[in-house]
Amino acid sequence: MRHLLLGLAVVAVWGTNFVVIKYALAHLPPLALAALRFALAAFPALLFIGRPAASWRNVAAYGLLIGVAQFGLMFIAMTRFVSPGLASLVVQVQVFFTIGLAMLLAGERVRVFQVLAMALSVAGMVLIGWHAVTEGASVTPLGLVLMLLAALAWACGNIVSRAAGRVDALGYMVWSSLFAVPPLVALSLLLEGWPAIHAGLLSATWGTWVAVLWQSVGNTLFGYGAWAWLLARYPAASVTPLALLVPVFGMGASALWLREPMPGWKIGAALLVLGGLALNLLWPRLRAVLAR
Repeated sequence: MRHLLLGLAVVAVWGTNFVVIKYALAHLPPLALAALRFALAAFPALLFIGRPAASWRNVAAYGLLIGVAQFGLMFIAMTRFVSPGLASLVVQVQVFFTIGLAMLLAGERVRVFQVLAMALSVAGMVLIGWHAVTEGASVTPLGLVLMLLAALAWACGNIVSRAAGRVDALGYMVWSSLFAVPPLVALSLLLEGWPAIHAGLLSATWGTWVAVLWQSVGNTLFGYGAWAWLLARYPAASVTPLALLVPVFGMGASALWLREPMPGWKIGAALLVLGGLALNLLWPRLRAVLAR
């Protein structure tokens, strides 16, 4: 029971982090926020956590894909182009991008249940896209594109981390974060400018810094460390289904704390996307039970 609660705590941190991001973005430019997030995830942790048994090229590629591409694009989208609740949902399509990349690069064969799962999630994305074009309140077309690109970057990161083999997940996150910081700082100075960064740092409150620490220490060090610890002790089929709760926590926290509206179309889109994710994740296990 304690380990189940630990798993729930991890997905709760990952889900509610989207609301925390939104709070931090009220004070800090998005790329500057991303740079701070990964700087605090790397330092001082890398002084105590050994380098993972992966090549420098692999670790650097993962840091660039996750830190610069995924979170950089996601933070920009969340400034004013997509609500936190929808952001937590849309980014989960990285699962299907990962499957597609594995098919393309490694020749993995797609299964019928995966096609059906993708169809359900695509239907949810189409519903979100329709409302982005017609309403643009919770998400704009640009916001949806940025979040899909962030999900694609996450999927590319998954392929890179898979190539690293079985390595220490926490060390992998800490050391790869180091490679995300310089390009994020450079892009922030180039695109956002030092005056905006300086103004953001001056306007930051203690709550802003708590939000940054929540992302770096809570989301990265605690979240990925505890998740890796659970995966090392239990079958992946027992642990990974908990990840389906991330958008549930994300949308729930956004509705509760930010008063994000939850109309019927948004709930319907969430059910379609989550239904596709659940089918992709749980069907092999259910089929094995039925076969027995």
